[in-house]
Amino acid sequence: MRPVSSWGRLGAAPHDVVELTDRHAVAPALAGHHPGIAHGLGRSYGDACLNAGGVLWRTVGLDRFIAFDPDTGRLTCEAGVVLRDISRLMIPRAWNLPVVPGTQWVTVGGAIANDVHGKNHHVVGTFGEHVRRLRLVRTTGETIDCGPDQNPELFAATVGGLGLTGLITEAELQLRPIGGPWLEAETVAFSGLDDFFALSDESEAAWEHTVSWIDCTSGSSVRGLFMRARPSSGGTGRPWHERSRRIPITPPVSMVNGLSLRPFNALYYCLSRRRTGVRVVHYEPFLFPLDSILDWNRLYGPKGFFQYQSVVPRAGALGATRDMLDAIARSGEGSFLAVLKTFGARPPAGLLSFPREGATLALDFRNSRAASGLFARLDEIVQAAGGRLYPAKDARMPRALYEATYPNLAAFAAHRDPGMSSGLSRRLMGS
Repeated sequence: MRPVSSWGRLGAAPHDVVELTDRHAVAPALAGHHPGIAHGLGRSYGDACLNAGGVLWRTVGLDRFIAFDPDTGRLTCEAGVVLRDISRLMIPRAWNLPVVPGTQWVTVGGAIANDVHGKNHHVVGTFGEHVRRLRLVRTTGETIDCGPDQNPELFAATVGGLGLTGLITEAELQLRPIGGPWLEAETVAFSGLDDFFALSDESEAAWEHTVSWIDCTSGSSVRGLFMRARPSSGGTGRPWHERSRRIPITPPVSMVNGLSLRPFNALYYCLSRRRTGVRVVHYEPFLFPLDSILDWNRLYGPKGFFQYQSVVPRAGALGATRDMLDAIARSGEGSFLAVLKTFGARPPAGLLSFPREGATLALDFRNSRAASGLFARLDEIVQAAGGRLYPAKDARMPRALYEATYPNLAAFAAHRDPGMSSGLSRRLMGS
């Protein structure tokens, strides 16, 4: 392990990057270089795994499988193992991860640190609910095992703790038995938020995965496509082949703008509506639609984009979602991929876990002057409804909003590793 200078697009200033390749030698690497933050595949949209001008401990070299029990489905692996590799290795063995986010390109350590969720939160909750043990190395030189039944307070702070309690070197995960890689999926066109919430309520008992695409230019009279899926024992009769396309260049300006949003959303809705109905699909294109479009972020041009993902409690979800969609439509800003779904009534796995029972809305916005005014209005709506924003996808949340909407911050602070710091922690926690 040796520190190297990185002048890549890792932030506004260079990072001192320490490559970790041996989990047994992590403690001395941390002791000699801090404050810092763990950095896996770098797929967070904000600064949760950035530390401009400071240290990054890169964990992608900690990518070994340690043990697997085929009778119980217990998998122990290093923190740099990628979720895609777990699924592709374990599905032929009739096991898989219970929870995956909207991309497979996430490390185990990152999935724990952000307590990621998927399209089946109402059934299985978040990633952290299926972690049975993890090993944490702190910059003090301590190595601590923790889990739901061992050092549970530190475990609750680490799950969803944004990498600030220490560096995860390995984890024991409980996989779930599955029958294969196929899903029975159905797409239902809907009009209006009442229809969306009715479909959500109707689907939760019988469908494991639920999510909807919405036309964010249509305001509170929103039209959309509700997609639901459940495990299927039979395939299509044809082998599945991975297909991907690449955005080859970064255009000089964002291709997501006031001229393109309405026609693209209208075209996508019309074309997708023709494919409504039930069909059997492979799990990858259903659960990870953007993984098949490489470098899709280039569409937003050299200035990039912000993602805004909120959750608001179910009691006020209809009104708050309506107000957010109206504000977005009036602004002229918007997203090609706007996602609306619901979270179930499950206790959080971590002190700072994002999901709570209610509705979550996620959209990408081009980096523009107009976006800042829109974000301020959306912040007001979310806070008034008792909701919050998702730190894993945030790059601009005001500190006051974070403090007001994450009530366990004081309890979390008692478990912070003083040698851990990130752009996000300094922006939202002051250090």
